[in-house]
Amino acid sequence: MRTLRDDSTPTMLEAAAQITRGQLTASQLTQNCLDRIERYDGPLHSFITVTAERALERARKADRELREGHYRGLLHGIPYAVKDVYQAAGLATTGGSRAFLQNIAEEDATCVTRLDAAGAVLLGKLATHELTYGGVDTALPWLPACNPWNRARDPGGSSSGAGVAVAAGFCLAALGTDTGGSIRVPAALCGVVGLKPTYARVSRHGVMLNSFTLDHCGPMTWTVADCAAVLQTIAGYDEKDPGSGTAPVPDFSAALSRGVKGMHIGVVTSFWQRDLPAEKAVTDAMATALDALRSLGASLSEAELAPLAQYANPKVTIQLPEIFSIYGEDARLHPELFGPKFRNRIAPGGKVSAVDYLRAQRRRLELIEQMKEAMARVDVLVTAGTYPARSLVEVATESQLNKVEITVPFSVTGFPALSLCIGFTPDGLPLAMQIIGRPFEEATILRVAHAYESATTWRDRRPQLYDR
Repeated sequence: MRTLRDDSTPTMLEAAAQITRGQLTASQLTQNCLDRIERYDGPLHSFITVTAERALERARKADRELREGHYRGLLHGIPYAVKDVYQAAGLATTGGSRAFLQNIAEEDATCVTRLDAAGAVLLGKLATHELTYGGVDTALPWLPACNPWNRARDPGGSSSGAGVAVAAGFCLAALGTDTGGSIRVPAALCGVVGLKPTYARVSRHGVMLNSFTLDHCGPMTWTVADCAAVLQTIAGYDEKDPGSGTAPVPDFSAALSRGVKGMHIGVVTSFWQRDLPAEKAVTDAMATALDALRSLGASLSEAELAPLAQYANPKVTIQLPEIFSIYGEDARLHPELFGPKFRNRIAPGGKVSAVDYLRAQRRRLELIEQMKEAMARVDVLVTAGTYPARSLVEVATESQLNKVEITVPFSVTGFPALSLCIGFTPDGLPLAMQIIGRPFEEATILRVAHAYESATTWRDRRPQLYDR
């Protein structure tokens, strides 16, 4: 069994700097990523589709453009991958479901179009829970993705492949989707940075939806600065998405180096101490992370939000009928094309009454207003991220989704939220913190996250990879 302990994998911005200085070509970088995928992804299952020839052709084009002086920006020549719910013209968009094996996209998703225009290199499509809702299911055409820190552990979902691929250095950036935590959960469990932007900040055109009300698209990267650069490229109004917002797009990287001195941070301790009591490794890591923010000059105070359960109930009542309206009839007529977990999970969506759905939407608006009030007195909120990765076998046996999750409040309200690594358990599993901002203030979140990341050493540690 060959192993790799590779702490030298470049970050996206490090690679970009090497490319612009002529120390590295896009073709070399892309081939390096493809070689890592071929050698180490076999037991991790992060990719559903690898488009090696297409990627190398795109990388060669980037090299020609760079030689000719046509520089497209920081993402020029950078290899990335997308969760297999994003359309890429000519490729299947399966959503991790047998039902969509022949679903060949005729056009790119808007996010893919924008990354292509920036000169980025698409490596392929990443694993996802079936249609972002089926959970870990061994009855699908692909084996479940495994956590690179410990292959017996769950990498989180539903953007499971994205978390694994970024942590393992198979790609320098990835795109995921988040309905109740599907970017932030795998980011936490795989030890990477995952940002769920404000609802309507990033176009969802060309993306297979779970819930029109709650779905978000966003980046997953190794560092906060990389995350800011990807968000810069994909953010902004899109007339093709009816839910797209018109808020101006700021320079997300401009304030990264300003630090947190003088900032006021609200700490939602009730989430991990009372509503969903966490294990000692989590509470200790959060205490240390909060001390780090204080030492950097931020002032911290307790912030109170509604209990987690009050977000979970409207989330489920909204999400279930929305996803059932998309896939419910097909699952009824052709059950053999869908995994049993997915079919069973969406089935209650056909029984949610219009009255209950509208009540849940009204409650969601009340929770949004409450969160606005809580954030009027602080620059950002912080709380714990998803708790350490559990056994993959254990997670695979679960038939129903856990209704109470620490990521859900910010999906229900649509507020931007970022997950980043704040340490490891004694047995080497990543721990995470969430940073939450006011609507369309992702730049503030990124500033706080970058200050913390720069003051700690967690980005120096990569998972050990095995080739079988």
